[in-house]
Amino acid sequence: MPITRLNHAVLYVRDVERSVAFYRDVLGFRVLNVLPDGSRGAAFLQAPGSTNDHDLGLFEIGSTADASPAGRGGAVGLYHLAWEVDTLAELERLADKLSAAGALVGASDHGTTKSLYAKDPDGLEFEVAWIVPADRIDEGAVEDRQRIGRLDLPRELARYGAETRGGVGISH
Repeated sequence: MPITRLNHAVLYVRDVERSVAFYRDVLGFRVLNVLPDGSRGAAFLQAPGSTNDHDLGLFEIGSTADASPAGRGGAVGLYHLAWEVDTLAELERLADKLSAAGALVGASDHGTTKSLYAKDPDGLEFEVAWIVPADRIDEGAVEDRQRIGRLDLPRELARYGAETRGGVGISH
C-alpha cells in the first residue's frame, strides 16, 4: 500500500509553552490533552481542519539550544513543513495573523500553488499554501510552475474567488 500523505511532524523547540502559544494563537492549532499527568516539556497539537490524531509534536530542549543549522554551511536537514488551507480567504486571514505576529517572511506564487512562508519562535520555517483546484488549472498556471513569482493575493482573490475550495482533485 502506498504512502498517502504526511500525518504529523515533530519539532524540537527551546520553550514548549512559547511554541504552543504561537501555533495555537496564530495558526489555530488545538492543544491535545494526551500527555500523562505531570508531564512537562512536550505538547501535541491538531490543526483546525485536520482529522489526524495529531499534526504537530513539540519537544522542549531548553533555552540554550542552538538554532537548526539546516541549509547553512552545507548542513543537511529539513527546510520547511507545508500546511494546506481550503480557501484563499483563509490564506489571506493567516497572512494577516502571521504578519501581526512578526512571523511572515515571504509570499510566493508557484502557478498552481499560492504560498505564505513564515517562521515560528525558534526560527523554524513553514509554508501555508492554497492549491489551485484541478478544474481551474489552465495553461498559464502550468507555465507559472516553471518560476517562482511574488504572490499578488488581491489578484488571486479576484481570479479564483475568496471561498473557492482549493486542492479539489489534487489533495482532497
